[in-house]
Amino acid sequence: MKTLNQKNKQIEKPSLEYYLNLQYPVTLYPDPEGGYVAQIKDLPGCLTQGETLEQTMANINEARELWIETAYEADDDIPLPSGDDSYSGKLLVRMPKSLHRRLAETAEREGVSLNQYIVYLLSAVA
Repeated sequence: MKTLNQKNKQIEKPSLEYYLNLQYPVTLYPDPEGGYVAQIKDLPGCLTQGETLEQTMANINEARELWIETAYEADDDIPLPSGDDSYSGKLLVRMPKSLHRRLAETAEREGVSLNQYIVYLLSAVA
């Protein structure tokens, strides 16, 4: 599919696979009634929920794919992932061994990585 750019030259529209492979930031919230809610703010209306973090992440990935496929087929604009180049996304934190153990055990029970669980906890209070 071709589109026109500002200089009236025809350019190729990126493939559906290009958009599906983009990494969008996901925001997780605890649901007051139980479970979790996930949202991709860069894709308006793209949100879902689940009982566990693992289920919620699987659901948001499916919702992202469906959102992108629908927009692509309708020839709607698909926003690129937002980013802030001034932050690397890396943070080194020292903590007591007992806290590390409790966090790791809880993450394992939830079926997610320790990093994913800590990001969830941080996003819930931010």
